[in-house]
Amino acid sequence: MSAAVEAVGFFFGVTGSVMLGISLFNANWRVSSVDGNVITTSTIYENLWMSCATDSTGVYNCREFQSLLALSGYLQASRALMICSLVFGFFACLCGMLGLQCTKVADGNAALKGKLAVTSGAISIFSGICAGIAVSWYAFNITKQFFDPLYPGTKYEIGPALYLGWSGALLDVVGGGLLCCSYKQFSKPTNNFSYNYRAPQVMSSSKATPQAALPRYESSNSICKYGKNAYV
Repeated sequence: MSAAVEAVGFFFGVTGSVMLGISLFNANWRVSSVDGNVITTSTIYENLWMSCATDSTGVYNCREFQSLLALSGYLQASRALMICSLVFGFFACLCGMLGLQCTKVADGNAALKGKLAVTSGAISIFSGICAGIAVSWYAFNITKQFFDPLYPGTKYEIGPALYLGWSGALLDVVGGGLLCCSYKQFSKPTNNFSYNYRAPQVMSSSKATPQAALPRYESSNSICKYGKNAYV
């Protein structure tokens, strides 16, 4: 049963990492809103790396963000978190392949394979958390600008890439949890020291010789050695 749980957790982790990779390079992190516009001539959509615009004829142009320092703080943090998530996802997949029970690597050492599986699960959970923070932070800024009546710039809506990122982060966390739960603790054999217990032998009443109690004072026979007048 633990082997099946490991396989399912590893599959979830790999699928989540692939979905996060697709989400990172998808251009539809946010899409310009048509709310309140009667005539829409162009649509703007952006991601962490570039901004694109398309018109009603289907022609689109994209431009990359020229300066990293000119970007908003949340955009820079989202970039770093998504890259860290993909790096952690790669190492989680690598450790998971080595720690699965169906692989031949370290086949004779079950404890080592279990530790590798737990390490893979922990890294996968951390990868999902990083991606979830990045996607949620980006979506929070979209909704904050959208509902701000005093915001002068273009208002955007949540793009499909964010939903893909949330799904990938959830799969990473669930897959890592399954890998951690599949670990079995292998206890070392303990040395049991045995000894033979012998009950004390009870002597029969016929053979038992009563022990004479030690008198506290001399017996009365010793008085006969002397006269009664010796104590007067």
